[in-house]
Amino acid sequence: MFDEDLAEWPPHAQALGMQYLRTEGRRLHVKVPYADYLVGDPDTGVIHGGVITAALDNACGWAVRVSQDAQDGVAMATLDIRIDYMQPSTPHEDLQIIAECFKRTTNIAFVRAVAFNSSEEDPVATSVATFMMGTPAERSA
Repeated sequence: MFDEDLAEWPPHAQALGMQYLRTEGRRLHVKVPYADYLVGDPDTGVIHGGVITAALDNACGWAVRVSQDAQDGVAMATLDIRIDYMQPSTPHEDLQIIAECFKRTTNIAFVRAVAFNSSEEDPVATSVATFMMGTPAERSA
C-alpha cells in the first residue's frame, strides 16, 4: 500500500523531493527538503507558494492511502482543496507537513493538513481537502 522510498508517489511529489518521515495512526508526516530550485523569490530565498500547494495536495492524498480504513489500489482524485497561507516558509529550512485523513465515506475522503518549518503550532499554511474515491485509474483513449 505505501512505499516509503517514494517509488509509487506521483512524479510531481518526486520532483519536489518529498520524503516520508513516519505515520502515527491516521497522521502522515512528510517533508520537502529546502532546495534552490524550489525558491520563488531569489532575493529572499523563500520557496514558491506552488511548492507548498503541491506538497500539501500530495501529502493529503497519501494520508488517505495510509488511513486505517484505506483500500489498497483504489484510485482517487482531489475534489477540492483549500489552503490558507499564514507566513512565508523560512528560507533554507525544510518544509514539513502533517496530513490526517479524519473521515471516509464510500466515495469521499476528508483530510486536513498543516505545513510548517520548525513547529506545527507556527504554520506556514494549513489546508482542508476532499478526495473522490474510485476514479478511473487509466487514461481514456
